[in-house]
Amino acid sequence: MQHLLQDVPARVSNGTLSYLNSSAQAISGPLSCIDYSCEQSRKPSQYCQTSFDAGYGVHWVWLKEDCPVKFTPGLLMELRNIQDACADRIQNELDRQATIRMRYQVIGSKIPGVFSLGGDLALFRKNILAGDAESLRAYAREAVDLVYLNAVNYEQPITTITLLQGQALGGGFEAAMAANVIVAERQSKLGFPEIMFNMFPGMGAYQLLRRRLSAMEAERLILSGKTYSAEELYSLGLIDVLVDEGEGEQAVWRYIRSHDRHANGMGGFRRAIQAASPLDRHELYRMVDVWVDTALALNDRDLNVIDYLLRAQQRIQSKVRKEETFPARQA
Repeated sequence: MQHLLQDVPARVSNGTLSYLNSSAQAISGPLSCIDYSCEQSRKPSQYCQTSFDAGYGVHWVWLKEDCPVKFTPGLLMELRNIQDACADRIQNELDRQATIRMRYQVIGSKIPGVFSLGGDLALFRKNILAGDAESLRAYAREAVDLVYLNAVNYEQPITTITLLQGQALGGGFEAAMAANVIVAERQSKLGFPEIMFNMFPGMGAYQLLRRRLSAMEAERLILSGKTYSAEELYSLGLIDVLVDEGEGEQAVWRYIRSHDRHANGMGGFRRAIQAASPLDRHELYRMVDVWVDTALALNDRDLNVIDYLLRAQQRIQSKVRKEETFPARQA
């Protein structure tokens, strides 16, 4: 198939950009939950666990319990590899008019209390201090590609779903909002803390919020720096399904079963919205350029706040996986 991001440098490896287009793996077997990895033709998934339920065509992607709590370059790479393989698989199944095909994608996290804490602050800090605009830009574009493909549901007749069972901050909030449907448990907390260190969320937050909120509401949410409860965001219309703690997976299945008979009409409606008011990937890239310029203009006080938030990330990470810590930035 012609890849949605075929004209975009999609990977950074050893400082050079390369083009990537993966091959999908055909799935065969009984109508049951088939465990598989979109990476199985190359290497086992390090951070993600995937499975496929053939009954409703549901592709589950779980961040493993010991996965990084932020989007490291390695985690971004793995998630994008899964997307590449899924995009090819979807097209292959449609071309073959397969009876059993991927019709839903659900992304969730097994990290206790965390969906994602957002960007890799240690990497940001390092590149800002080095004045390395290109590394910041390459990371941000990779994150934009991840968000974009989920937000436009691969430009195919599938439904993307986010399951929130914990904190989603900064880039984690952006990643969560990229889905067509957001299911959240009540204990979930979401917000954009970037304004605390004189930045803004630059990987699609404003455009994604504007699909559900007014311009004024989107700006207020981004610039407040506040962490919101799932209930608050449900009342604003940002969350589609709100359930009690521990009921998230069941709620996803209830949503799929209750909406499946209308999937064709709902999918057509989403494609019509995208045609009328498209999410523009190149506009997202232009916002990334502004984000990079803003990052490189941060002062010592702003970087001290990044240090504080970085340590908060590390404390949470230490609960699930040992990770090298970074010394305090020297003034």
